[in-house]
Amino acid sequence: MHLSPLKRLGGSGSNTYHLFRTINKSRRYRKRPGITLSYAQSLDGCIALHRGKPLSLSGRQSLAFTHRLRAAHDAILVGIGTVLADNPRLTVRLVTGKNPLPIILDSKLRLPIDSNLLQDHPRSPLIATGKNVEEQRQRDLEQAGARVFRLPIDEKGLVDLTVLLEYLVERGIHSLMVEGGARVITNFLSNRLVDRLVLTVTPFLIGGLRAVGTLGEGDLNCFPRLSNVGYRRFGEDIVLWGEPVWENQ
Repeated sequence: MHLSPLKRLGGSGSNTYHLFRTINKSRRYRKRPGITLSYAQSLDGCIALHRGKPLSLSGRQSLAFTHRLRAAHDAILVGIGTVLADNPRLTVRLVTGKNPLPIILDSKLRLPIDSNLLQDHPRSPLIATGKNVEEQRQRDLEQAGARVFRLPIDEKGLVDLTVLLEYLVERGIHSLMVEGGARVITNFLSNRLVDRLVLTVTPFLIGGLRAVGTLGEGDLNCFPRLSNVGYRRFGEDIVLWGEPVWENQ
C-alpha cells in the first residue's frame, strides 16, 4: 500500500505512519487476523444513549480518518445489535480505497433482508452464526446475497471468536477491523484478541451506554494498558491509538 497519502490526513499530533504500517504487517499472524478495535466515544466513555439508540458522535474529519482505516483492512466486523440499531453501510465512501468485507456476528440470524449491508453494499456480507439456526432463515439470507457460516457458540451464547478468527485467516483475511457495539468490544478485549486500539474521543458528555463492560473483578492483570501510544486531532475530535498490553501476557 502506498502510505504517503496517509501522512496528509490533516489535523495535528502524532504521525499516522506507524499505525498504518502495523496494519500492513498483519500477515505475520498465522492463526488469526491482526485485529484493530476502533470506535468513537464521548468524553465519559459512552457510545450511545442506551442499547438500540446509537449516536453519531464523530465529526466529518475523524470519520474520514475512520474510513481510511477501514480501507487498510481486509474485513470489518460488527455485532447484530449495531446493525439493528444503526443500519450501517461499513463502506469507505468518504475516501478512495477498497471496501473491506463486512462480517456480522449474528448468532440467531436476525439480520434484516432490507438492511444496507444486503441492499447497498458492493460486497456480499458474511454472517457468522450458531449451528442450530433455522434453515429457512439461512436460505432467505443467502438468497438475498449473504454468505452464512455456522460456527460453535461459546458459554456466553455468543459465536466462538477463536473459531471464527481461525476460519477467517484460512480464507485469506489477514487484517480485521472491529467496530462494535459494546458487547462485541468487551468480548474482544476480554478474550485479549485486540492488537491495536484506535479510539475517537469526541467533545460530548452523554451519561449513556459505556463502550467497555466489565473486564475483570479488581485484578489489574485483566485490564490492558496501551503501549506505543499516538494521537492526532481532527477538528474537535481526538483520535488516540496504541497497542493493548496485559500484565501477565
